[in-house]
Formats: sequence, structure tokens, C-alpha cells
Amino acid sequence: MRSNFVGFGLLGSVILLTVYGQLSVKWRLNQLPPLPSDGRSQLLRLLSLLLDPVILSGLLAAFLASIAWMGTLKRFDFGFAYPFVSLNFPFAILLSAWLLHESLSVQRLVGVVVIMAGTIIAARG
Repeated sequence: MRSNFVGFGLLGSVILLTVYGQLSVKWRLNQLPPLPSDGRSQLLRLLSLLLDPVILSGLLAAFLASIAWMGTLKRFDFGFAYPFVSLNFPFAILLSAWLLHESLSVQRLVGVVVIMAGTIIAARG
């Protein structure tokens, strides 16, 4: 029983860390001016982004999500665990609307419902 509790905790961590990583990078990039037009300046800007604390936290979150995913796979069958990763989409869409003020259409909301229904069906199967 404890193994399942730990497994679901790791699985939840995968989802939360992945969504955090993506949203934090997008949030930070929204704050910066567009990339310069010449290739050398673009490369220098992209390299400097690797030192940005918010970008670094997003990359660290992705790394930690990978470690949590390995722990998840050790505890659950792949076919059971993988559908839960699709929960990244609803969380990312809803949080991007709330935190980043991105549009949230009826079609996106329907997509969120379909994804969640599919996750439930796949997890029970």
C-alpha cells in the first residue's frame, strides 16, 4: 500500500514539475524583448537565457520530473502510468489562461474534458 502512495506522489510530482517548468519558461520569455535578427546575437541571447534564474528553475523542474518519472515507472506499469502524463495538458491550459492571461476558448475547455475522460478510461483499462 505504501508503495502505491509513494508511486502516486511521484506521478503527481511529474505532472506538477513538468507544468511548472513549461509555464515558468513561457512566463520569463514573455517578459523579454524579441530575439535579435542576426544569428550571432540570437545565439548569444539564447545562451544567456540558460543563466536566467527563472529559466534555470524551469530546466531544473524538468530534470526533477524525469527523476520522478523513473521512480514512477519502477512502481507502476507503463500502460497505467503514462495516461496520467496527459493531465499536463489540462493543467497547462488552465494555468496559462489564469497566470499568463492566454485565451481559453470553449474548444479548449472541451478538449480538457475529453483529455481528462480519456485519462480516466485509460487508467481503468
